[in-house]
Amino acid sequence: MRPALAVGALLAAMLVSACAPAAAGGEQVTVAFRYSRFSPSALEVPVGVPVTFALRNDDPIDHEWIVGTADVHAVHRVGTEPVHEGRANEVSVPAYSTRVTTVTFGRAGTYLFICHLPGHESYGMVGTLRVVSR
Repeated sequence: MRPALAVGALLAAMLVSACAPAAAGGEQVTVAFRYSRFSPSALEVPVGVPVTFALRNDDPIDHEWIVGTADVHAVHRVGTEPVHEGRANEVSVPAYSTRVTTVTFGRAGTYLFICHLPGHESYGMVGTLRVVSR
């Protein structure tokens, strides 16, 4: 594994952890992808609580949803992973499909979620996720 990818994976592991589907008390959020935009483009979720994200791609093209720190996104801007599997905070979502992932954020802060497929970020496929203590 390239050193930059290893660092990104380590940072992502420190930030989030995959969990089983949200248990009682967990949060559920739907993020729609339409016209190469996220809706909603700003979210707030609690720290330390499993959040189940339904990622619904209503576009005729593939997208991805990657949430993390600036370091995670720096790796993906130059990365070569065509498909994301096995990481709750990195999900490939084919055209006209829905993927579900559950993430528990271990630290409060503001993170970005971005589609890093060619041209998508510059087109505006970027959102903000605030993780807060409640």
